[in-house]
Amino acid sequence: MAILSIDELKTLVENPQIPCVSLYMPMQKAGPEIRQNPIRFKNLIREAEQRLEDIGIRHTEAVDFLQSAKELDTNDFWEHQDHGLVIFISPQLFRYYCLPMEFPELVVVSNQFHLKPLLQLIQNDGQFYVLGISQKDVKFFEGTRYSLNEVEVENMPKSVEEVILEDDIQKGVQHRIAISRGGTANPFQQPGEFHGQGSPDRDRRQENILQFCYAVDGALHEKLREQTAPLVLAGVEYLFPIYQEANTYAHLINEGITGNPEIIKPEELQEQAWQIVQPLFQQSEQAAIALYQQLAGEDTGKAVCDLKEIIQAAYYQRIDTLFVPVGQQVWGKFNPDTMTVNLHSEPEPDDQDMLDFAAIHTLLNGGTVYTVNPEQIPNGALAAAILRY
Repeated sequence: MAILSIDELKTLVENPQIPCVSLYMPMQKAGPEIRQNPIRFKNLIREAEQRLEDIGIRHTEAVDFLQSAKELDTNDFWEHQDHGLVIFISPQLFRYYCLPMEFPELVVVSNQFHLKPLLQLIQNDGQFYVLGISQKDVKFFEGTRYSLNEVEVENMPKSVEEVILEDDIQKGVQHRIAISRGGTANPFQQPGEFHGQGSPDRDRRQENILQFCYAVDGALHEKLREQTAPLVLAGVEYLFPIYQEANTYAHLINEGITGNPEIIKPEELQEQAWQIVQPLFQQSEQAAIALYQQLAGEDTGKAVCDLKEIIQAAYYQRIDTLFVPVGQQVWGKFNPDTMTVNLHSEPEPDDQDMLDFAAIHTLLNGGTVYTVNPEQIPNGALAAAILRY
């Protein structure tokens, strides 16, 4: 089973083979209704077979095409489920995800995977980072409202001793003293300066820790280049100001998680980090809606709510911020050669959800997508967008 992330979404979007089958299914985790899970699954498979036949694929070929999904249907598979199951199948790609939220049953057969329902898991419902740091260990996590996954970071040091040993090998015993690179500690205090009446050994140890923090920040600088998600620090309290001194990531949150990250369980880290970052995401969404209303009132042409115009703008990388409704689809086709958008009241063969099309293109082109309740879309529209130009 793959782990859902923005990079994983990009893999799904960039998959060029057709047809693309997307299956969404709510799951029961306990009680007598758990027996309905495999029954619903078989019904979705049959519906997918019919959709494939509708676009001209022979029945035997459709059955073979979905074989990899059918092989999931085992007792062991159904015993290890979450609230939602999502499956993607194309000629050369098969992915499934057991996810911590329910999805309405949905089958889509098109030339792209149907991904919009997943955006609320990794976009405006909170992508954030957690850096768990101690003198003997460093762990980096990518989190959302529902999950926290550890991620390997290239060249990330694992301990103070490792950094100092490497520095001794390369530079002798001299320690790195440099001007501040944007940390949030005392602006008049230079890295390596620790005021007070500590012993020389204590001062040297603090300098070593600062050097360690610089090395951690250097590894993260490459990983988080051009990212904007908030970063939450988890560690013993005395490390916070030292790491802040070395930090260059503009979105490090002042409030951190206090404790030894070596013994804090990932689910506890996720819960505490979400409590810290959740207000930031709510503020961001509210500010984006307010900006849309302001631009609409000024008649700048940058606030649009016509779906056809939004689809064209998404394709040509013009959308900065997009609002799309949760749980709704608008079926149709977009022809980039003629720039025409045809919308249909019911899905036709080869149709795409045009809301999904706009959302994915906006995300891949560096825009922000807010998946909101339908009544939150400005002006009661099907979708709304703030354009870059």
